[in-house]
Amino acid sequence: MSKVKFPTTPFGRIKLFFTFFDSRWEDLTKDNWGKILYQDFSAGLIVAMTAIPMAMGFAMAMGMRPEHGIIAGALACVVGRTFGGSKYQVYGPTAAFIPVIAGLITKYGPANGGQFEVAHGFLVLVSIISGIILIIMGVFGIGKYAKLVPNSIIVGFTIGIAVSIALTNFEDILGIENFKDLLGQDEDVKGGLLHNLTLAFGNLGIINWWSVLLGLLTFTLAKYLLKISIYIPGPVIAMATATILSATLLADKHIILVKDLYGSIPNNFFKLQLPILPAFSGSVFLDIIYFVVSIVFVSGVESVLCSSMADKLANNTRTPFNPDKEFFGQGLVQIITPLIQGFPCTGALARTATSIKAGAKTPLAGYFKAILKLAMAFYLAQYLELIPMACIGGILVWVASNMIKPSEIKEIKHLGKFEFSMMIYTAVMVPMTDFLTGVLSALIIYFVTKFVFKRVKKEPVIES
Repeated sequence: MSKVKFPTTPFGRIKLFFTFFDSRWEDLTKDNWGKILYQDFSAGLIVAMTAIPMAMGFAMAMGMRPEHGIIAGALACVVGRTFGGSKYQVYGPTAAFIPVIAGLITKYGPANGGQFEVAHGFLVLVSIISGIILIIMGVFGIGKYAKLVPNSIIVGFTIGIAVSIALTNFEDILGIENFKDLLGQDEDVKGGLLHNLTLAFGNLGIINWWSVLLGLLTFTLAKYLLKISIYIPGPVIAMATATILSATLLADKHIILVKDLYGSIPNNFFKLQLPILPAFSGSVFLDIIYFVVSIVFVSGVESVLCSSMADKLANNTRTPFNPDKEFFGQGLVQIITPLIQGFPCTGALARTATSIKAGAKTPLAGYFKAILKLAMAFYLAQYLELIPMACIGGILVWVASNMIKPSEIKEIKHLGKFEFSMMIYTAVMVPMTDFLTGVLSALIIYFVTKFVFKRVKKEPVIES
């Protein structure tokens, strides 16, 4: 890869940040523009079809509405591809944000006696603060430090999030929601591993097995169709198959649909959502700090990780991604996207990989993805509400299964017992406590241990 010197002063960085046609467009020339245009359009179409069910699933897992995921993914991609630092990165809702946003919406929303509009407005507020911090970090050249987060903790964090996603979507696949009156309880099924398993095995008679079948069918189709060819939109085919089955052969099997929980999905996506500060208190102040730190951490680490992976996957031998510009772009994504009915987004590993494998060469692929996604969602809105919730659960479990990569675990194991133990610690602590507690405690243990052992190694051995 060529050694490119990026600006080293704040003013130089700001000038670069607002330069639209920079090195990210170097692969587009007068001689190949037709070929590049076709490749980027094709990649954008494939990713758009794959992204719709994933964006809806992520949004619902976060406690948001399905259409929020659609607009967030499209808008984040436009902003990120315009101001970000990578040629290839696809922006959108990601699994890493699920525990962060779900925690905020749960605490300040209807589940805790509040209002969804207030919770959403509070999310906009902390996201804007996070965006401003990310922009400042980018201007002052702090983007490169995101690479210092150990790979063992990143892999452990990813595994922990995958486990959390799989467990919290138990309810949708089991189809228990309609049978709460029979259970005689008010609480959701989403309550952790032991709670979910106890409830499931204690109430086998009321689980909707047709719902379980649709969930398993969705998972299987999404997982294995993509293995046949990247051009086969597995999640879309899985979603369509499950929806058709629930509307025909299983029409009388009490399958829970998206519209049963969320009503109709509107196709007027662009609405302004202003920031809201709940009644201020010490607890709210601490929550602002917690959620801002969480959003900044996920945005910075995942975007730099995704950009680095994209360069390797695309065999990019020319200009590499710019981590400082990536931080700047992430900051604008976190400021603009939540204001237009969205929520925080970052670089999406799976969608970026899909885009590259489908032939993407320039940021145009991201623009095509955003436009095509909104167009398809606009015309399909009336059908999206007919998707079974078991299908959404199956999509999210598929996402979770893709997050756990045996090759990465083996790679960490080869680094030694300490790195492997840190991966295990992070993977366990993230679902057992919360995202920030698990990751920050792992980082503290990691760097303190490294520092202590480094000091011990440097101390001379005094022979008696």
